[in-house]
Amino acid sequence: MPIINSSKTDPNKILPMTYLWARQHYKDGIANNWTPEEVSMQKDVEQWKSPQVLSDEERRLILWNLGFFSTAESLTANNIVLAVYNHVTNPESRQYLLRQAFEEAVHTDTFIYCCDTLGLDPDEIYNMYQTIPSIREKDEFVVDLTRSVLDPGFNTEGLENVQQFVRDLVGFYVIMEGIFFYAGFAMMLALKRQNKMVGIGEQFEYIMRDESLHLAFGCDLINTIKVENPEIWTQAFQDEIVELITRSVALEQRYAHDACPNGLLGINADQFSEYVEYIADRRLERIGLPRVYGRQNPFPWMSQSTDLAKEKNFFETRVTEYRTGASLTWD
Repeated sequence: MPIINSSKTDPNKILPMTYLWARQHYKDGIANNWTPEEVSMQKDVEQWKSPQVLSDEERRLILWNLGFFSTAESLTANNIVLAVYNHVTNPESRQYLLRQAFEEAVHTDTFIYCCDTLGLDPDEIYNMYQTIPSIREKDEFVVDLTRSVLDPGFNTEGLENVQQFVRDLVGFYVIMEGIFFYAGFAMMLALKRQNKMVGIGEQFEYIMRDESLHLAFGCDLINTIKVENPEIWTQAFQDEIVELITRSVALEQRYAHDACPNGLLGINADQFSEYVEYIADRRLERIGLPRVYGRQNPFPWMSQSTDLAKEKNFFETRVTEYRTGASLTWD
């Protein structure tokens, strides 16, 4: 049974499985199960209320990242439920998509938890995709790239339609979740490394671990469609994908400079921009395209933030990390 263009309404005949990688991503998602309420934010509340702990620029950076992620997660969930699940017809892949949709709901719940706990203005947070130009540009870029796939009359039959579906997958998995999220992740985890807003930082760590799995699934999905539909992978289409990714890097770099114009904690916007180029090269390679930037990772500590196997004090962490952490490998 191919991964697309099979029956969309047959019973979910998941056995025997065709794509074991999809099943493994599902199991890894289960292993990383978490909810925001498990993370204490008492210290975050104290720091947020204290004018001495956080600078105005750090507060602004936190608000911007909450604003971007709150809408981006919603857009991603809509795409999974309304587009990707409809056109990916393989049962074990659909099972993973159901898991991912749940995780997007958890991420949305995380931003509700943060707003409620810190007493933030939800209108300010949830309208930043309209009021902050560099956030609006990122959201509009992905939505415009994938708009036709949400058309109820769209199907994945024929070369051009399969290419359009792959554009959608690149837009949300590679660009939104694999590039647009990562400068924000680095900013929030840089604060956490300085013992600032540790509760939010820990939640962002868990979100990043989920997103690493989403990215891995999306790239495997794209690569499988390429193998099963080799006629789509023309040089012109490859060049188009590279151009889309380089445009997304420029948008994320603009956001990095807007959100962190003067730097913080010894890290500046140029370093965030270099990090975006570094991860963009990794995303390109993951779907069989050449690197563009050749950057080294300016933040090697970011990989440590996705390592569930690292040791923590038993009374300061979740028991599930000891049960499942060793089984997880992160991109």
